[in-house]
Amino acid sequence: RVPLMLIDDIQDRRIVVVGDVMLDHFVRGSVSRISPEAPTLVLNVETDLWTVGGAGNVAVNIATLGGAALLIGLVGDDAAADRLAGEVERHPRLLNRMVAHPSWPTIEKTRFIAGDNHLLRADRESKRLPDGVIEQLIARINAVAEEGCDGFVISDYAKGVVTADVIAAVCAAGARLGVPVVADPKRPNFAEYRGCTVLTPNRKELSMATQLPTDTDAEIAEAVPMAMAQFGGPIILTRSEQGISLFREDAEPFHDKPRNTALRDVSGAGDTVAATVALALAGGVDMKEAAFAANIAAGIAVGKSGTAAVSAAELMTTILHDPQDQVLEQKLVPVQTAVRMRAQWAEQGLKVGFTNGCFDIVHRGHVTMLRKCRDRCDKLIVALNTDASVSRLKGPERPIQSEGARADVIAAMEAVDMVLLFKEDTPLKMIEAIQPDRLFKGSDYSVDTVVGHEIVHGYGGEVVLIDLVEGYSTTRIVERSRAANGR
Repeated sequence: RVPLMLIDDIQDRRIVVVGDVMLDHFVRGSVSRISPEAPTLVLNVETDLWTVGGAGNVAVNIATLGGAALLIGLVGDDAAADRLAGEVERHPRLLNRMVAHPSWPTIEKTRFIAGDNHLLRADRESKRLPDGVIEQLIARINAVAEEGCDGFVISDYAKGVVTADVIAAVCAAGARLGVPVVADPKRPNFAEYRGCTVLTPNRKELSMATQLPTDTDAEIAEAVPMAMAQFGGPIILTRSEQGISLFREDAEPFHDKPRNTALRDVSGAGDTVAATVALALAGGVDMKEAAFAANIAAGIAVGKSGTAAVSAAELMTTILHDPQDQVLEQKLVPVQTAVRMRAQWAEQGLKVGFTNGCFDIVHRGHVTMLRKCRDRCDKLIVALNTDASVSRLKGPERPIQSEGARADVIAAMEAVDMVLLFKEDTPLKMIEAIQPDRLFKGSDYSVDTVVGHEIVHGYGGEVVLIDLVEGYSTTRIVERSRAANGR
């Protein structure tokens, strides 16, 4: 499983994306007739949409997941470059670090789509790089690395930007900083990516590198050792409708089933995988957890039409629960999202309350307390200890219910407006970040023993003690249950 706190740990991680940047143009409409001029479909155009594509789509995914993406690529001096720059500016977490050259046409892909059916793609591109451009790209890579970052992605679309020298420069920068380098490969030999931390090819790219078929499990099992011998490191293989697989020299292969069987469009799913793996590794999880998180994110992406980005809220909700559970999706958020929402509530003049606990087995006492808290504020935020935090506080046999189940129950309560998870023993960091107007705790505490009371009083907030319902506590319920079962 992916630790839920990964969602918070990846927020604001700076990931440098280097590769083939392009402008994606989607021409959508409907088809109802054949042209009288030629045996071809007539698309009645309804909408035109331009987005950042190629390596830019990796960067958009990083930004949407909550990271900060610094995008390095090559564009021209043309209308497509201007539109591309405008699309980049629409994403506040996506930073333009691209190199422009007047003799290079900005790569543009135009897709003609009826419903979810792709009818035709028209490409405008040149694979002949202008002289001196690679040196400019390497200088830009080194300059951005000097600013500091938490990881790199090499997004190779075989359009000419990702040369051996560019790969070497990124790997050298990653080694200097001690950060992961994720490569989404297109080159016909994976040896050219040596020095990267992990590769994220699909089956076609694995087949191209090994000159072996890769349609079945047996064929993949035969091809992977050759690919790993070329690369010299782990490979996360995206397998479309068959999910994802992680191969490492020192461990058994890890296979995770597909997370979405209702595929709408696989365009850009590889970009989502590369972005999620880079953020997850930067956030501190191991390779297996990064692969699992990437598979979940890809499952969300392929359920959308066109190249689509995945949000932190979507990823968290899917990790926790059924993606169709809209109540949970709306209420369970990363702490950075909570801070932004709290600011909006303040602008609206709403009083924000905060309380916390394990809420291991929700009982009448919990329900009554949360209702009383909500009566004293306009919006109520409830912070839950993660499973690891509960175990440290309550002992190795706790929690009884997982953090996912506990979050689900609390989010379903009408009195609760937002649910957070914290991995520390106390919610002090969350209280500092959110600065609630009222900090609630049970009357079994005194004001000066409530964690965070100094902070709340410091900015003029209030600590409120709520009367408890006598005879109700999770510890007593657990003890009575064990006694009844002879434990």
